[in-house]
Amino acid sequence: MHKSRSHQEFPAGAVIGFLIFLCCCGVAGAVDLTIFAAASLKEALDENVRAFGAKTGHRVRVSYAGSNALAKQIENGAPADLFISADEEWMDYVAQKNLIAAGTRRDLLTNSLVLVAPAGSAVSLRIGPKFPLLDALKGGRLALANPDVVPAGKYARAALARLEVWGDVEKTLTRSENVRASLVLVARGETSLGIVYVTDAKAEPKVRVVDTFPPSLHPPVVYPAAVLGGKLNPATQALLDYLGGAEARVVWSRGGFGFPR
Repeated sequence: MHKSRSHQEFPAGAVIGFLIFLCCCGVAGAVDLTIFAAASLKEALDENVRAFGAKTGHRVRVSYAGSNALAKQIENGAPADLFISADEEWMDYVAQKNLIAAGTRRDLLTNSLVLVAPAGSAVSLRIGPKFPLLDALKGGRLALANPDVVPAGKYARAALARLEVWGDVEKTLTRSENVRASLVLVARGETSLGIVYVTDAKAEPKVRVVDTFPPSLHPPVVYPAAVLGGKLNPATQALLDYLGGAEARVVWSRGGFGFPR
């Protein structure tokens, strides 16, 4: 009598073919990738990384900090695959150390600088030459990423200097390690005002934009990206291409970022 079997048997060729299919679809051979990224990129980059992982099977971790801190970590041998800086200067620094893969650097995004206040604040200001920023603080503090090294702070100092108010407010500064730390200070009401990127303000409902700095007041806010030296392979190239591609641009735009012309 013929006995029924509870487990179906598959020909060896079918099993091998299925494994090849998995490889081609990116399920097999998935790799771990690490991005070092400027703190202001967080929400939009997190969303893009999730989408890239879902499409490719690659696992992407992002470490956020000020571009200056990340560049120094890269110089000291930190294991990252991709670097996205909030200014050209810190990418130049890494490049001068011969730490980026040749031919991979590209300008990925742009941004704008804004003056923000706690959401419940009634302060009203129009940014212009010698505008009364010090008076608007009313004895409070101005949150700013460290203007000596952090891109957002350097852009802000350049703008305030052009407006001839830097000398008025320099002693009121609460200097932070990155722009997101400044955003938190304003959101908590620990400082009266702060200067951050427009994308930061969009990501935090506890602050509101008082006014936007004209881009002519400071160097262009550009985010260069590059694969780091020794890490160029199909996975890192695919990640960089995805972040600059059409699908990612939808997410970047929704987050308030612009794109280089």
